[in-house]
Amino acid sequence: MKPKFKHQNEEEIKAYLAQHNLSAECTDTGLYYHLSAIGEGKQPNEKSNISIAYIGYLCNGDIFDQNTKLEINLQDVIPGWTEGIQHFNEGSEGILFVPAHLAYGDTDYGSIPGGSVLIFDIQLIKVHS
Repeated sequence: MKPKFKHQNEEEIKAYLAQHNLSAECTDTGLYYHLSAIGEGKQPNEKSNISIAYIGYLCNGDIFDQNTKLEINLQDVIPGWTEGIQHFNEGSEGILFVPAHLAYGDTDYGSIPGGSVLIFDIQLIKVHS
């Protein structure tokens, strides 16, 4: 990935947070997350099987994916999900702000332009293992 995307993505995330009056935690990798509801259940690890509901969209609001109940292993998703979903407990809801280097880099992926920040509204339904 070109280094310019990392800085550009961080600026885009900060602008989105300010525009929508949101606060978010930033990890060492540059992933931002905001928890709006904290669940009481189990917390997944990087190898967990989970059930999740989500809507994925770009900073401009264009939705590129959504699912009301996806069952998946956290080893089979983009690095931003593997890292970010570990901050959720069962029943938690929140938002992940995934910079390009933790998603698809500078490569176009379907309707997602290369270098894009991906935003996911997430509900962690269940941790299976």
